[in-house]
Amino acid sequence: MGRVVLERFPAGSPRGSWPAEEYAAERMREGVPAEVVMDLATDAFLVVVRQRDPRSGP
Repeated sequence: MGRVVLERFPAGSPRGSWPAEEYAAERMREGVPAEVVMDLATDAFLVVVRQRDPRSGP
């Protein structure tokens, strides 16, 4: 299973993860199963969509 990054938000923002959470919520309202994850290597919150590997079956 892979991920597609829709947007990145710096973790050092004064609002913390809120901008990422708000962006993910907007995508969810559009029917996109977005979620927020923390990328420790880049110190950023990522809004991602998980993708199934078509070879793994239903």
